[in-house]
Amino acid sequence: MAALLISSISVAYAQGKKVTKANSANQPKSISTGKVVTETLVSNILRNTRTGVDINRTVKIYLPPGYERSEKSYAVVYYFHSINSSAQKVFESGALQTLLDRAFAANVVGEFILVAADYGSATSGIWYENSAVTGRWLDFTVDELVPFIDAHFRTIKNRDSRALTGDFVGGRGALVLSMLYPDVFSVVYAMHPVATGTGPIPMVSKVDWKKIHAAKSFNELSEGFARPYVSIMQAFLPNPDRPPFYCDFMVEMENGEPKLNVANYAKLKDDFLLDQKLKERAGNLRKMRGIGFDWARYDSNYDHVFANQQFTLKLDELGVEHEAEEYRGDPWSTNFTDHGRFYTRALPFFSRYLVVSDSQNTVGSN
Repeated sequence: MAALLISSISVAYAQGKKVTKANSANQPKSISTGKVVTETLVSNILRNTRTGVDINRTVKIYLPPGYERSEKSYAVVYYFHSINSSAQKVFESGALQTLLDRAFAANVVGEFILVAADYGSATSGIWYENSAVTGRWLDFTVDELVPFIDAHFRTIKNRDSRALTGDFVGGRGALVLSMLYPDVFSVVYAMHPVATGTGPIPMVSKVDWKKIHAAKSFNELSEGFARPYVSIMQAFLPNPDRPPFYCDFMVEMENGEPKLNVANYAKLKDDFLLDQKLKERAGNLRKMRGIGFDWARYDSNYDHVFANQQFTLKLDELGVEHEAEEYRGDPWSTNFTDHGRFYTRALPFFSRYLVVSDSQNTVGSN
């Protein structure tokens, strides 16, 4: 199954999935710089979760160089980080801001606002879900984050001027939102998204289920796959009446031995894997102005590579226009370098599809 992520996610952050500092020596000296501001969004939607989500969500906002010198409104790109990351980590190296400043100065893309909210949690992170246990994160994004940004900054309040992007689990989040809310967002570019489908190795074979069922807290889940697996099941097999993790499992204990629960496994796949919903959501995807994603050939978890290869095929079979590219290399060290995927693929993609000027809009506001 998508034996997804987990190994690669652990590697991604172990190997420093922090944004790599761009080489400032290559930047023209005359480049104008944008500004990163920090806001706190107090969420009502995320109250009373079983996992104890902090309702005070940090939101980092990059304002382009022209923002303070003009009175015009701007398009917005929403960036979604992966697990074991945060809004702070997205910007802490300075590379993302450097690339945006450079791209705007070189007219790679018209100026826009970039927003990175904090999707971290007390566990390994969230999976961009609506869960009775871990929080209604999709509702938070659409019903609180977008209105908050529109109310506090000069934005073009139109779906044609809102885009989605992210990497790994955040790439999954960007695609989920495009599949569900084409009336709010119109452009998506996902960098190496995970959980787009199944892989050659069954997901159930990756962990010691006896240890998971014996654990009484997240601190006891020490092996690489265990924490992400439990957080996935909290998200997609929630059970508010089953402590300590408040979820059911794809493998349950029977007479002291782990046994596959076929019904739970099927439900998990149906809600977690993006390809399972393609047929019913293809109509929404056809409303998007632009859909793009890429994946790295040398991800150490081949399930991610296989799943994305199949995902683009299934989109083709459903007549969903999109751009998809497999590239040489790994998915952790090339996204935010001087000539990495964000600068050479994502930003030009936004230039083609994102409406960055009020005068370009031809449909009503949303």
